[in-house]
Amino acid sequence: MSDYLVRASSNPTIRNVIKTIGLPTPQQLARAEGPYQARFLEGETILTGAVANATAIGGIVTTLESAGATVESANTPTPAEDAKYDALVFDATQMASVAELKSLYDFFHPVARKLNRNARIVVLASQPEAMDTVSAATAARAVEGFVRSLAKEIGQLGSTANMLYVEPGAEDRVEAPLRFFLSDYSTFVDGQPLTITKTGAMPEAVAGTQPLKNKVALVTGGARGIGAATAQRLAREGATVVCLDIPQDQETLEETVAEFGGTALPLDITADDAPRQIADFFKDKFGGVDIVVHNAGVTRDKTLANMPEHYWDMVQSINLQAILNVDELLSGEGIINEHGRVICLCSIGGIAGNRGQTNYGATKAGLIGFVERRGATDRDRGVTVNAIAPGFIETRMTAEMPFGVREGGRRLSSLSQGGEPRDVAEAITFLATPGAGGISGNVLRVCGQSLIGA
Repeated sequence: MSDYLVRASSNPTIRNVIKTIGLPTPQQLARAEGPYQARFLEGETILTGAVANATAIGGIVTTLESAGATVESANTPTPAEDAKYDALVFDATQMASVAELKSLYDFFHPVARKLNRNARIVVLASQPEAMDTVSAATAARAVEGFVRSLAKEIGQLGSTANMLYVEPGAEDRVEAPLRFFLSDYSTFVDGQPLTITKTGAMPEAVAGTQPLKNKVALVTGGARGIGAATAQRLAREGATVVCLDIPQDQETLEETVAEFGGTALPLDITADDAPRQIADFFKDKFGGVDIVVHNAGVTRDKTLANMPEHYWDMVQSINLQAILNVDELLSGEGIINEHGRVICLCSIGGIAGNRGQTNYGATKAGLIGFVERRGATDRDRGVTVNAIAPGFIETRMTAEMPFGVREGGRRLSSLSQGGEPRDVAEAITFLATPGAGGISGNVLRVCGQSLIGA
């Protein structure tokens, strides 16, 4: 479903009228089309800066130049008055004290008005718990508040600001996350931190194009919506994709997989023998699975006082218990291959809660607990486990909302609009790549920096 306010705002005359009456004027967001490109920053100008003892800046510049960007440094002479930038990258790793936070002001203040629309800002900071002193840990954590606040200042331009916490010694794992945050594949990810650690085995470097070639993926709930968009996106990067959905949706499921040459697996994931069927299917047909996307889920909304017991049981069974049952068998029998990727669909509802969704909120918060604990296991085999938490995404479900509720949901983010299923698919695809091997136990929100929740 299209957003009339986004369409109207693209017309300068109508945009002025909308501003006059006090409505938000959301920027048309830049979204990348097609598969990854090695030189996706061709023609863009990026300004870089760093604190005195920063440890990642050398690799950052190499990454930006290899992606085709023209890279300028804040240490060079003052840029021209009319200079404009497509991205700003600042390396704040190894800040030694709170006093060094002034470097953020010194770098960003002079260029805050020099951003093009749909610009990208990325700030790197050290992992606070890895710092040797209280002051250094305090400074590292302060960076997140800076980035989240800055994101809210530039969102009306369609621009985003995100950050990477980097464990000392993990600087060589920054390239893929940095590329993602700087790309238009991350257009609806805003004000978010990701943590990169040196724990876990990393696969050999993979070229920027077709990183999922020779990988086998399972997407549950893959017949339509976010699941279908994810399956298509994984296939575009070279993966062989199997989509699972309930037998009642088999016709739609087969139509979906036919679009990209995938395989349909009609199955009720809550059936007692479903984990066994899934395990045997991948073991017999492919010898294992590389990417598991737990997308299947339902809502059955009622306030707790009015909620029938079967609403509670259904949501718990599909959204949470089935995931644990499947993962226990796939991981326990080694069917998830080395350097495997497990990605769960969480929700803002699991972070902030929603009225009438005690059942749903419990399952999605439970998935966060699952990911945080499970993400620390199996790292010797290079397996990562992460979650995506979508915010307001334009789907069949949101289209059925009352007009006022739908409009409110769309506007309650820094980008003042809803996301699209493909925005969620892009984040999942990134976490599925070999380059995301330093990221595990993370929850990445795809919400346009929702103003609701943490």
